[in-house]
This record gives sequence, C-alpha cells and structure tokens, in this order.
Amino acid sequence: MRIYGNRQLKTLSGDLTRPTLARVREALFNIWQGEISGCRWLDLCAGSGSMGAEALCRDAELVVGIEQNGAACKIIQQNWQTVATENQNFQVIKGDVINKIGSLTGEQFDRIYFDPPYASKLYEGVLKAIVQYDLLSPNGEIAVEHHPKQWKASEIEGLTISREKIYGNTALTFYFR
Repeated sequence: MRIYGNRQLKTLSGDLTRPTLARVREALFNIWQGEISGCRWLDLCAGSGSMGAEALCRDAELVVGIEQNGAACKIIQQNWQTVATENQNFQVIKGDVINKIGSLTGEQFDRIYFDPPYASKLYEGVLKAIVQYDLLSPNGEIAVEHHPKQWKASEIEGLTISREKIYGNTALTFYFR
C-alpha cells in the first residue's frame, strides 16, 4: 500500500484488517486539508495504521492508535516509525477499543478517525466514550468509516453530524461537538 509522498507501507496478510480504500483516504484528507499539520490525531481500530501514517506524512504533531490485533500493532508501529520525523510523536495501544479508550482521559484530539469492522456493534459505544472521556478538542472533528447499509449514523448526545460522504460501499460520517 502506498500513501502520501509515494511511501510504501506494510500490511497484514489475510482479512483480519480492512485497509481504507485509497480513494476514501484521499477524499478524507482533501476534506481535512489544512487541518492536519500540527494536529493531534486519534486512530481507532487502526488496522494497518495507514490513516495515522498518512496524518504523520502530512505533519500531524501526535498520532495515537488503538488496535486489538497484536500482529497489526507491530505493523502499525513499523509503519509509523518509518514515516514519522523526530519532531512527531506516536503511540500504538494494543487492546479492545472500548476498554482502552478510557486510558486516554485527559487527552484531546483535533481529528479522530474511527474505522471498526463494518459488522461490529462498536459505533455508538465508541462515540459515546469519546464524549464521556472528552477526547474531542473544541474545534475537532470525528470521521467514522462504515458501510452505508450496515450502520445508519445517528446523533449522539454531545456530538452533531456535520456531513456524510458516500464512496460506493464506504461511507464517511463526520461529527463535531
């Protein structure tokens, strides 16, 4: 897989992770253009870490990822180490997103990317946890990747839907405070 700057990333073999399609990744970074440099980025259900790597390539200050699969965490660590500069920080947290998200209490992120397995039941629980632990900065935004027919975005107390973009079988729903 290649990202910004024609950089090659490692991916986990098999179907344990589903990397975000290049056209969806490009669309998201076009939408958030001008918002990434210097930002604090949270990547939930990080998979191969391609979204966090892309944020690092676009000069995010900090990237934190949570991923349940141990082998995927090793790949993410390698990928982020490859693209990060010495002025950037990153952290990979292994574990269940619902159980680990609370460990970020006291942190706030400008951009949060949440891409769970499409058939999971994680959507509302994770969005509510983001609000509960006050993880979204006042001017921040969340992008939730989902299948438009498998999950219907809804308002969450403390979050407002700003827009939804559909790219074939992939949708991005954006939330702000």
